[in-house]
Amino acid sequence: MRIVLAYSGGLDTSVAVHWLKETYKADVIAYCANLGQVEDLSSAAYRATSAGAVDVIVENLQDDFLQRFAMPALAAGAAYEGKYLLAAPLSRPLIAERLVAVARASDADTVAHGATGKGNDQVRFYTSLRALDPKLSVLAPVIEWELTTRGSEMTYAQKHGIDVGVSKTTPYSIDTNIWGTSVECGELDKIGTPVPSAAWQITTAPENAPERATRVSVQFEEGIPIALDDEPMSLKDLVNTLTGLASVHGIGRTEILESRIVGFKSRGIYESPAATVLYAARADLESLVFDRETLHHKRSLAERYAELVYYGYWFSDLRSALDAYNRHLSHRVTGTVVVELYKGTVRCLTRESERFSRYDPALADYEESDTFHHAAGAGFAYCWSLPLLSQGGQ
Repeated sequence: MRIVLAYSGGLDTSVAVHWLKETYKADVIAYCANLGQVEDLSSAAYRATSAGAVDVIVENLQDDFLQRFAMPALAAGAAYEGKYLLAAPLSRPLIAERLVAVARASDADTVAHGATGKGNDQVRFYTSLRALDPKLSVLAPVIEWELTTRGSEMTYAQKHGIDVGVSKTTPYSIDTNIWGTSVECGELDKIGTPVPSAAWQITTAPENAPERATRVSVQFEEGIPIALDDEPMSLKDLVNTLTGLASVHGIGRTEILESRIVGFKSRGIYESPAATVLYAARADLESLVFDRETLHHKRSLAERYAELVYYGYWFSDLRSALDAYNRHLSHRVTGTVVVELYKGTVRCLTRESERFSRYDPALADYEESDTFHHAAGAGFAYCWSLPLLSQGGQ
């Protein structure tokens, strides 16, 4: 038997390598996706090998993640329950894709992940893996094994000589990638108390942010951010640069009492500095280049798209159809937005689109240049009111 394990390099998955090997008498291949996480992956291969993996694969997927997953979510304006910009859920289908590819290339019939039974990720991984290859078996060792606490896992690791590295002691469950950071558990479960300052991982507290604002222009070409302050950048460099600028100003913090897939509520905090700036800038540019009906309809679909991502339905026909819709509209999202970053807020100051602007100052102003036909406006108002008049009063 051969198993491909989604390997993070932490305690859970390091123990899982050995546990799977012993429990299933299997060869375990550790697969580690570099998504720009804060965690150091340099020694991951060594730790996986020391735990008993027959092979370790580490892939840098940051560009692929941003282009094929983060950008479609940006185009959709997707924010789960109006707040969460979905950094972690967007990464799961990509990891699932690679697990399946490695399994096929190595003649493995089973894949495994380190998610817990009550978490969202076990649903996302299972759903994505089933969609991609229903013939593969899916194992979740953290759900199956008898190791119920971090202490019992550490004891198991010591007993079997598993090197788990020197990990930071924290009461929180933390997941990071280039698009954002997720923090759960610990003191956050006490919803009657404010979020402890130590729970935030990458952003400055807004009250401690600089007293002077930072302005930056973001240039979009067909919906994709391509430059900051007129300096062309790769998507990866642009996101990293914006993360540095925005996090200093305390931008991108979100607290949410979210509705989990499995049915209960949980409190989580999320930090997405670059994504927050790009969402604000793109939405502002869309308000300039889309007509009213298109703009309103597109925004009405944003929550549905976010639900599909959050629920693990990336590989659904509906998500693909919504992406086609958004791609069609994105050719108009070409222009530049100047934003101001200041103490936890993003304010769009100016916006321009030489090719696609729908703003006509001669129609909008009330000066001598005004070309609007006011008498026609009165007739329009009469016709507009007729559906309500036909109700016969209230």
